[in-house]
Amino acid sequence: MTGMKQRHTDPSDDLGSILAMFDLGDAFHKGDGVEKDHAKATEFYMKAAMQGHVPSRYNLGCYEAKKGNFHRAVRHLLISAKMGEERSLAAIKKMFMTGLTNKEQYAETLKGYQCAAEEMKSHDRDEVKALPGGEL
Repeated sequence: MTGMKQRHTDPSDDLGSILAMFDLGDAFHKGDGVEKDHAKATEFYMKAAMQGHVPSRYNLGCYEAKKGNFHRAVRHLLISAKMGEERSLAAIKKMFMTGLTNKEQYAETLKGYQCAAEEMKSHDRDEVKALPGGEL
């Protein structure tokens, strides 16, 4: 039929959500309700990461490190550290301590993480946290 829109077969397109893509990546990673499929997990994590989802970017870095693609792992982890992902900083530090990355990459990651942490600070947030039960 002409003029009718074709329905997408990709569930994340229908859901239109970065979190949905991340959740699908997790489902394929863990085999939660679907057969484990690391290629599909990577695909969904990449879609979410390309839209700014920091934990997805971190997961991609971990995948690449497990595969021995340390250059790619560092790139993903550096990006997520610069967006405030503390686990990425820890992963890069561990890679540096074991000789899998160099001092410059570790320093760049540390600086990027510190900048992100500084940007997330706010006087109002600190005041709320100082109050009894002041969790955000």
